[in-house]
Amino acid sequence: MSLRTRSDQAVARHGWVQAVAVVLAGLVAMGVTAALGLWAADATDLPDGAFPRVVAATVVTAVGGTIELSGNAGDLADTSAGLTVIPLSVTLVGALVLAAGFLRPLRHRAVAGAQELAGWAARIAGLWLLGLIGLALAARQRFTISVGDDSLGELVDLFGASPKVGFETDVPLTLVFGLLWLAGVLVLALLVSRRAPLPPRLLRFQESVRPAAYAMVVLLLAYVALGIVIALVTAATRGNAAETLAVVLLGLPNLVWLAFTIGLGATWKGQVEGPFGLPMPQVLDEVLRGPDISTLNLSTLAEQDGRVWWLVAVDAVLLLSAAFLMASRSPRRMRAWQHAVHLAVALALTVLMVCLLGRISAHYGLSVLGIGDLGGDLGGELFLRPELWSALGLAVLWGLVAGFLGALMARRVRRRGQA
Repeated sequence: MSLRTRSDQAVARHGWVQAVAVVLAGLVAMGVTAALGLWAADATDLPDGAFPRVVAATVVTAVGGTIELSGNAGDLADTSAGLTVIPLSVTLVGALVLAAGFLRPLRHRAVAGAQELAGWAARIAGLWLLGLIGLALAARQRFTISVGDDSLGELVDLFGASPKVGFETDVPLTLVFGLLWLAGVLVLALLVSRRAPLPPRLLRFQESVRPAAYAMVVLLLAYVALGIVIALVTAATRGNAAETLAVVLLGLPNLVWLAFTIGLGATWKGQVEGPFGLPMPQVLDEVLRGPDISTLNLSTLAEQDGRVWWLVAVDAVLLLSAAFLMASRSPRRMRAWQHAVHLAVALALTVLMVCLLGRISAHYGLSVLGIGDLGGDLGGELFLRPELWSALGLAVLWGLVAGFLGALMARRVRRRGQA
């Protein structure tokens, strides 16, 4: 077979038609997940046929896009609103579908040229940007908010100061962050998959990088699977099936990966006040609700529910399993201390990603003729952010210990001589 024929076959395997299929599959999967989650959360009752636009906004935020909120309550009132949250269930579904589509035409090959990989990724990226532009332009809406039937509501109606809140997408920032998100997904897919080909110059890094990256992805997915099981049991025993489904389809990784970091000993700072609230478990809302900033860690959660100490045991078991998996996929000649260092670095990067993606910030305020204020009784605030450096330090410590023990456990089962 000539080199030209082989080149033509390579282009046929991952050309524009295949790139369109990959991008459409990713966007459809994310859109369906977001729509089902919002449907379970009763978002279909939004006025003015806003449901499709809210779905588009949810997908935009899932890939790191920026949604800007605006408020207007007439000349006699003022409003303030803001929202920063990533629906990680939608993010995870999109990442898995895009990664699988990206890797599919590259399977069963040991080596691929850098130019070939770059061309295949560029086709996907170009079509991805077109899809993001369409979503960003569709994610625009304005709502009128009721302030109740009491005297304040009558005053608002009298002066025509009904508060309105709208949202729209910052298109340039959405395209930048959406493209960075896609690049991260494709690079991580190459790092994780054992069958994905790499350029010859990068083959020397696969022995140290690929087993650790694969172990961390499996660890995060194991937490999601465990969260799904807990959610199903909760829905079956306590009811609220619709609310539970909404949490699973929109923000389950937000919760289970938060629990993962807390089990490591990490501390988060947060506050919940006003109409806002956190989804299950209720203990999170109980710890954070109040006028002052609260501390969220094992100690404060244990004051509400002693069962949270099981998070430490779950972290220990799953981390040891991940360390064992990493060591069993590594070359036999690699030493235990090297496994410990590799897992420590990988776990620190994983915790960093969780801390950056798991931040939450939301606020809404209304002031009419000086009655109320933008952060008082007529509004609310919710935020959650980590103490980053302590979380990373604990991740390194856990990674060193678990990596060393996992290497010792895998000594008798490792059979690979070369990566």
